[in-house]
Amino acid sequence: MSIGLGGTDTRHVRRGGRSTGRTPASPPETERVRRPRAVLVEVHGTLLRVEALRRRFREVGRAEHELDIVLARAARDGTALALTGTRSAFADVLRDALHAVGGPTLSDDAAAHVLAGLHTLPPHPDAEPALVALARSRVPAWALAHGAGESVAGALDATGLRSFLRGTVATDDLAAVPPHPDAFHLACAAARIDPATTAFVSTQPFLVHGAQKAGLVGALVLREGEQLPSTVTPPHVTATTLPDAAARLLALPA
Repeated sequence: MSIGLGGTDTRHVRRGGRSTGRTPASPPETERVRRPRAVLVEVHGTLLRVEALRRRFREVGRAEHELDIVLARAARDGTALALTGTRSAFADVLRDALHAVGGPTLSDDAAAHVLAGLHTLPPHPDAEPALVALARSRVPAWALAHGAGESVAGALDATGLRSFLRGTVATDDLAAVPPHPDAFHLACAAARIDPATTAFVSTQPFLVHGAQKAGLVGALVLREGEQLPSTVTPPHVTATTLPDAAARLLALPA
């Protein structure tokens, strides 16, 4: 991988409810949140546009909304397997979810066509500006994603975003899956960063909730008017775009 801003080494890291419509509350005043020295950024949905897979569902004769069901089922099953101590490749979990939702009319070739779209997901327009801001401030960023390291790194390479990252951490290489706090501790260990001085940025409230339970600074991006569920811990930082989240993290007291 090429060298990004700030001379970052971009080799990827490996290791063998319902919305209430409420305004996000502020963290407790007694909680001292500091400017992070490193950042983990969630990939699918935060850096890359998973919605682009809807086109592939149409191409195999499926309804677009099945994407949402498949992703929810895969997240549920992946988390359940991890809780039982079962190591599983996320691609296999996602393939099983596709077949479960698609039923007998979804062929293996059709499922493969949908899954291949994970390698060509376009970036969100605000992803690069946010990573550039972190790199220019000399705050190294790692990508954290479900899946295999090579697959995630390849998808980020295709968008050019990987050049702004210090590396990638993939859940297939960990012994836990987010949002379990252990997953964030293991991800930080793989990247050789301290959870106490690391922030996690995501558009998924429950992932940010898990990161904060693990002792990380949590930054939640609520795009397109999305709202914070009532059941999660209020994030340390809330923003409507990735650059705004990066700016708010960088503005925290040192």
